[in-house]
Formats: sequence, structure tokens, C-alpha cells
Amino acid sequence: MDVNTFLSHRRSLATSSGEIACTEFGEGPAALFVHGFGKSGVLWRHVVGDLAGTSRCIAPDLPAHGASPARDEMSVAALADALADLCDDLGLGQVDLVGNDTGGAIAQVFATRHPGKLRSLTLTDCDCEGNFPPPDFAPIIEQARQGTLAPLMAQLAATPEETWSSNPLMNVGYQYPDRIPLEAWRDYIKGIAGSIERARDCERMVASLDAADVEVAGGQLRTLTVPTLLVWGTADTTFPVKWAYHLRDLIPVANEVVEIDGANIFFAEERPEDLVPHLRRLWDR
Repeated sequence: MDVNTFLSHRRSLATSSGEIACTEFGEGPAALFVHGFGKSGVLWRHVVGDLAGTSRCIAPDLPAHGASPARDEMSVAALADALADLCDDLGLGQVDLVGNDTGGAIAQVFATRHPGKLRSLTLTDCDCEGNFPPPDFAPIIEQARQGTLAPLMAQLAATPEETWSSNPLMNVGYQYPDRIPLEAWRDYIKGIAGSIERARDCERMVASLDAADVEVAGGQLRTLTVPTLLVWGTADTTFPVKWAYHLRDLIPVANEVVEIDGANIFFAEERPEDLVPHLRRLWDR
């Protein structure tokens, strides 16, 4: 699915805990797709397009990303609760939850704080206990806490658009960053840094990332009972595949790790054909 088609379905919802933007396609059992730092629901456009024939696919923009405003509380736990409120206000009942990058950490917290809302859980390359934040990302969190990240983000947003795909702040995690359409980069970068005020909001989210939230969730994942799938890119150095096996051993119902050869963190955007069949198999529809 092209970016503009996806964005034409984006809408803003006033949930019980605040406004959030999301994009929805399809009918059937609900599936909720959660992106990570620096992205938006656009990350999932191809996966959503492929699955809309059998599922009600919902891809929210996390607060301070895409078209969603920031919130007072921006911790991983608060963002997981915000997604739970979105599920309630949309009347979704149980969802098939899919998370990537920081969104995978949020998905783990969601799964442990709101287990009754979960039909299944799929994690692609993401944080987990023992690797939150990953070493590569720790300096960015430190910059956010010192207040120096927002100016860098705003400066990036002000640079020529044709340079965005080569910027090290944004292209980490892609196998082929130069193949991502400009419309996607525009939504990602303007969504987090279209103004210095917006960049400060996103900076506040990064500064709020607390390992304790994920460590607590890690302990509680041992009691998870819903079908769980781990799909991981083998070329990812931020979340090496060993962490997928760590999660497999941590979650009793996660019996399988699907390795995607040569893929990086955001393979759901670059190589959706390597994720969609596994979701169909897990969901059995």
C-alpha cells in the first residue's frame, strides 16, 4: 500500500485518556500494530494492506509521533495504557497485538497489564528485559534527558528532504533506507520534529523510557498464556537475534523463533512478505 493511500484513512480519536491518531483498514478480528521511536503507523502500511481482507487492522500513531499529540505521561507503561484505552473506545474486545522496536516493549507491557485484551502476541525486533535500552540507543536517551536531542531532531527536519534517508539518526534499522519513499520519511520526521515544540514533546517521551517498566513486564511474561510468535531479522545489531531466543525461553507459550535472513529492525516495512504469512498462520485466518 502506498503512503498516501494509507494516510488518507488516518483519523484522530478522542479516547478516554486523550487524543490519538490511528489508521484502520479491513474487517474481522482486530489486530493492533505498534511502531517504535521515530516512526508512525505508516511503518505497517504494507502489512495492513495484505491482512485487511481477513482482519480489522489498526495502526495507531504513538503520542508525539505521526499525527498524535503528546501526553503529560509518556512512559512505556503510560503508552501501553493509552493503547488499552484506544481498544476500549473502539470496542475491539481482544486483539492480536504486533509490536516492533520500542513498540515491542510497549506491547510486552500491554500484554502483562491488560492480558484480558489479548488474543495473541507477535514481537518483531524489539527491546526486552536485559536489553532496554539497547546499548546503541542509550546515548540517545542520555541526550534526551540533557535536553540536547530535540535541537538535533529539529535540525534534521529542517535539512533537505533528499538527505533524510542517509541521516544516521533515522536510517539505522533499515536494510535499504534509500528505498523508503519520501512520503514515509516526511511523515516520520515531521511527526517527531516538525517544530521545536514537537521535538521537545518527543524528547520527553525518550527521556521517560525506564528500564524498570520492561523489567517488570519481563517477570510477568512468564505467566502469558496466549499464542505468541517471535519473528526476527538476522542482520539486526541493535536487537540481535539472541534476544528473540531470550524471549522464547521467557514466555512459556512462545515455542518458535522465525529468523528472517538478512533483515533488519524495520523489515515489516521493507519486506512485509516475510512477516504476513507467519501472522496468518498464527491467527489461523
